[in-house]
Amino acid sequence: MLRTTGQGPIMKQGWNMQAHLRRLAILTCLLVSASASAQTWPTKLIKATIPFGAGSATDVVPRMFFDRLSAELGQSIVVENRAGAGGTIGTASVVRSEPDGYSILAHSSAITIAPAIFTELTYDATRDLSSALMIGYSANVMITSPSKPWKTVQEYIAAAKKPDAAASFGSVGIGSAVHISAEKFRLAAGITPTHIPYRGGSEVITDILGGRIDFYFCPLATALPLIQSGQVRALLVSTPTRVADLPDVPSPPEVGLKDADSAIWFGVFVPSKTPKDVVDKLYAAGTKVLATPDMQRDLKKLGVEPWPMKPDEMDKLVANQTIASAELVKAAGIK
Repeated sequence: MLRTTGQGPIMKQGWNMQAHLRRLAILTCLLVSASASAQTWPTKLIKATIPFGAGSATDVVPRMFFDRLSAELGQSIVVENRAGAGGTIGTASVVRSEPDGYSILAHSSAITIAPAIFTELTYDATRDLSSALMIGYSANVMITSPSKPWKTVQEYIAAAKKPDAAASFGSVGIGSAVHISAEKFRLAAGITPTHIPYRGGSEVITDILGGRIDFYFCPLATALPLIQSGQVRALLVSTPTRVADLPDVPSPPEVGLKDADSAIWFGVFVPSKTPKDVVDKLYAAGTKVLATPDMQRDLKKLGVEPWPMKPDEMDKLVANQTIASAELVKAAGIK
């Protein structure tokens, strides 16, 4: 028979109930706080990390976007370049940050390549990051110095196949999107140029202008003004068809290069535990910015096509391209 007084089971059940209610109250407060945070976000400065050097397309395009996103959100966005190791250094810093919407990452399709190259990564992008929105996509352009003797991509391939050729190409790092475009071209063309990785796009272009390397698959956003001013010569675009801004430059299928086409895209990510309400608000604001005529006009000036895509669709794209990139890296022998 249960006792009704003293320290018996009823008293213990009462204390257990009180402890349960306290825990429930704490959990409720946390949920309310998280919901309120999502509703009021952003209330302070947002830090956007770009894991490549200044002047690269993955720097130029997101900076232009963040400038307008800042106005739409009514909050300042400070951009920090943390280049190195194919974008993995800057990416890792965002993965380690608080998942509160105040630390975001601007990356390119290179994010799908890193896992196949850097075997000791401290993060898994498909698990530790969540897609927020896609900014757009663009072609990479194979550029060379006008001082070089070749005027077409066919002439370059012939020159690179000569026994005494000291062929070379540059990239913004092993595993970067521009590196992969060059590797796909190399495999299709049957040539073996030496890969020279640089820390940033401006450094590669400096050596292209000086004729110290043969070619660089430069993002269209960066290459266009150089091509238009005659500082560099365009030999090939990486997309399956020609691009409107360079109507005289062929695509890989046109010159018999099978499976050599590729494109670079630019997107925004957040740590995976960032509240969904915050991600939704970031997506909504970013999509609104991308839909404005001014933004679309300025993107097109850089050779970038807007690419509307919901966060879950972008997550699937990243996962699928990560698998495909692993297969390419293995075929190309990239280490």
